[in-house]
Formats: sequence, C-alpha cells, structure tokens
Amino acid sequence: MRLFHFSDESSIEVFMPRPVPGLQGITQPQVWAIDDWHQAMYMFPYNCPRIFVWPVETTTPEYVTAYQKMTSCRMVAHIELGWLDRLARTTVYRYELAPDGFEPLGDAGMWMSSTPTMPVNVERIDNIEKALSDAGVELRVLPSLKTLEPLWETSLHVSGIGLNHARS
Repeated sequence: MRLFHFSDESSIEVFMPRPVPGLQGITQPQVWAIDDWHQAMYMFPYNCPRIFVWPVETTTPEYVTAYQKMTSCRMVAHIELGWLDRLARTTVYRYELAPDGFEPLGDAGMWMSSTPTMPVNVERIDNIEKALSDAGVELRVLPSLKTLEPLWETSLHVSGIGLNHARS
C-alpha cells in the first residue's frame, strides 16, 4: 500500500501531527495521508473547490452505463472556471509516506497517524492536468459547481472538497 500527502511546500522534512477540527471521535493531533487510488483528489491548489464522481459497487447498472458513455476514465474531477488559471500555474508536491503506524479512516482512502512521520520520497508536480490524466482522472471545468447538485441524488459516488470556497 502506498500513502501520500500533498502540499504546496517543497521541503517538508517531518510531518508533525496537527489538531483535527470537526471530526467526531478524533481527539489527538494527526498526520494525514491519502491512499494511492484516491490521491488524485488532492492534486489541486490549496482551497480549490472540486467535486469528484465515479461509479462504485452499489451504483445501479443504469448509472454505470451513463457514466461509461460520459467518460472512459475511472473518475471525473470538476472545478470552476475561475480556478483553471491557478491550476495551470500551481506546483504541488506529492510526499510519499511509509504506511507503518497509519490507520484507515473509513472507506474514503484517508489514513492517519498520531506520530511524526518522515517522507520517503517527494515528487514535484508542475502539470496537474497531466498528472490527473495519468491517474485515470478526467478534468472538467464548469462555470459553477452548483450545476452538479443533482449528482448527489444518483447512485454514483460523489465527493466534494473545499466547497466552502466555491463561487456559489
């Protein structure tokens, strides 16, 4: 298993546990990581609002068919047009972390550890769109993420990050 942490900082030597605001049952500071399959969800500028959609085991055949007609990618990422220029200009750093000491947090691909963690590798990502494509993720740009609101009523998996920074 591979775990990653993304940052706009290029020289993190040790990830120190930080307080976790708003998650029930987690009282200790944590180091956060994301698994390999979900890592594309964090290849974005800090605070960039984004919505991801992909089929899961419980997705109905009708929605799987519709999804496959829409894209051949495993996941579709949506951002607002106002973030496209920043996405093109941003460099993110993908830190790989050893999985020792990390515990899973549900099925969202997130992992946490209460101990300081040193990265085993760091990779600079200058072309986020290419990195997403290489990860099997199609990027779609919309005037507003609000147009995706009906997706929450489908059997597709829908995940939003940073939505408090969205236009609407």
